[in-house]
Amino acid sequence: MRRYLAAALLCTAYAHAQQPKLATSLATAPATGLDSVVVTATRVEQSSFDLPVSIDSLNAEQIRGQQPHVNLSESLARIPGVVAQNRQNYAQDLQISSRGFGARSTFGIRGIRLIADGIPATMPDGQGQAATFDLDTARRIEVLRGPFSAIYGNASGGVIQIFSEDGPKTPTVEAGLLGGSYGATRTNLKFGGQDGGLNYLGSAARFSADGYRGHSAVTRDTGGAKLGWSIDEDTRLTLLANSLRQAETQDPLGLTRAQMLADPRQAGSGSVQFNTRKSISHLQGGLKLERRFGLDDNLTLMGYSGQRKIIQYQAIAASGVVDLDRGFYGLGARWTHRTKINAMPLNFTAGVDYDNQVERRRGFSNNNGVAGSLVRDEDDRVHNIDQYAQLEWLPTERWSVSAGLRHNRVAFDSRDHFLSNSDDSGSAAFEKTNPMAGVLYHLSDAVNLYANAGQSFETPTFAELAYRPDGVVGLNFALKPSVSRSLETGIKAFVTPNTRFNAALFRIRARDEIVTGPTPSPGRNTFMNADLTARDGLELSVDSDLERGFKAYASYTLISARFVNYINFSGANLTGKVIPGVPRSTLYVELSWRPWTGLVTTLDVRRVSAISVNDANSDAAEAYTLANWRIGFEQAGGGWRLQEFLRIDNLFDRAYSGSVIVNASGSSYFEPAQRRGLTAGMSARLTF
Repeated sequence: MRRYLAAALLCTAYAHAQQPKLATSLATAPATGLDSVVVTATRVEQSSFDLPVSIDSLNAEQIRGQQPHVNLSESLARIPGVVAQNRQNYAQDLQISSRGFGARSTFGIRGIRLIADGIPATMPDGQGQAATFDLDTARRIEVLRGPFSAIYGNASGGVIQIFSEDGPKTPTVEAGLLGGSYGATRTNLKFGGQDGGLNYLGSAARFSADGYRGHSAVTRDTGGAKLGWSIDEDTRLTLLANSLRQAETQDPLGLTRAQMLADPRQAGSGSVQFNTRKSISHLQGGLKLERRFGLDDNLTLMGYSGQRKIIQYQAIAASGVVDLDRGFYGLGARWTHRTKINAMPLNFTAGVDYDNQVERRRGFSNNNGVAGSLVRDEDDRVHNIDQYAQLEWLPTERWSVSAGLRHNRVAFDSRDHFLSNSDDSGSAAFEKTNPMAGVLYHLSDAVNLYANAGQSFETPTFAELAYRPDGVVGLNFALKPSVSRSLETGIKAFVTPNTRFNAALFRIRARDEIVTGPTPSPGRNTFMNADLTARDGLELSVDSDLERGFKAYASYTLISARFVNYINFSGANLTGKVIPGVPRSTLYVELSWRPWTGLVTTLDVRRVSAISVNDANSDAAEAYTLANWRIGFEQAGGGWRLQEFLRIDNLFDRAYSGSVIVNASGSSYFEPAQRRGLTAGMSARLTF
């Protein structure tokens, strides 16, 4: 790792020598398209170059250009520190981790906060679903890593926030069609416009696929709407809504190594017998009021509500059918004040968030794919009320100071109505105040050095509390929240006016980290605490606008994630073992060429090192290197815009495991990814 840091320092020295002039303000980065304005780190629009944090922003072209618009993993692969694995299993969503947080997740997103236009897409217990993000209308996606993620509350190992575009000034309608390998099809419709002070945007899409593996078919319907009303020049009201419906999405489960070698396209043991599948119905709406008072004060009020229903059939007979009916809602208020101290700018933000989730959970026996007798019946509730404050101050023209504090209180309560096997009701509350601070030194117009430190807090989710490692019926309220302390230092430099270089070193120590415990059968995942874990890593990225229409980008992550002190449920000492699910290194390289307007082609290569599949490190998914190629065309005229694209994924037909199921029962760790696949699509846009 030292030689990578030495290389980073050499690049910094070079950039400093090239452009030594002192800037007059930290608020202005070098004039280039390689910098971006972000809000996730500070809740105030600011240049990413001038923030003492690791944050990256993906623009609309990077999100949607020659992409299927189906999975968040399509564009997240380029972000250092983030591993986004497509399971090829739409019953379980993506597997996304940030600096190792979230790698243990067997379904959904954990350890990372998901936010859409300021509205939480993560439940108060820390579990979220990336499938609710509408990529068709995304203007940008911001990815925050490191200590300042904790300003967003429980389970903030990282933050992924999506911002949707506004409707165009002129009424516009757009339709798209896509077809690809393994029976994949997608149709979408998007429309928007402006009528006086009312701005509107709507979208709807249907995606379906037979699936690369057996028993993995899916049909997904999504929809979204955004209405913005400018009441006056200082007041804006925004209404947001999104929906997701997946009926009878098949679950192929994981494979053992022997099964994967014999036939990676087969379904896992028990999937056909028990007809493993999941149905999801999700509807959510939110309302946001933004009011400006003069030039120095802004107030944002937010409220949201939603309903989510899940019916899941697992590959076990007893309690093999899970029936969840969840209602959720929340409120938030945030005030931002701009002032000066000693003639130098200071921004201060304070806010409060309240989130509530009420869930009726029932379990039934699975009689070979048919729901049988009731075996579980309970009402579960989790809610939080958090307060936070953060500030940014420029005490001099060279220095910038950022600090934040968030107080979290998350309370769980379960009322058992199935009393024939005892009353398993119970409650627990977890509370923590998490500080964070950072400093940035403006070495020159082209170079910023920074450091930050902070603490984060992660409670168990209700899914992680569902079963006890000892096999006794009842919720696992012995599971404790984990507390992580992080240090980070980094460099942000424009090596040339058209080339930006970022480097970050981080150190994380987590007490009582929530890890996967014994798994007696598929779907019966249990969890426990590891006394102490460690993550030490390096993140690098280079982004360059070259000559003759070429652009190049590369990112690299190196991480050592290990148990420092951990004796598992069986008494085995796993101290020194690698934390499963976390690759030691990832590399992403992309080269694109736009020889003239209307044509662009891109080649990207991704390298992922071996991934351990269990705590004992007895097996691992092999390292793999993938190449993907795509080309896009565009024609425009007379109010019309036509776009076509062709892409080949896994260009060299590599066989590999796209993700792993950590500590899976029966050693069914592996989720094979699809081989070479062809996708073609087109869209037509008409502006009236």
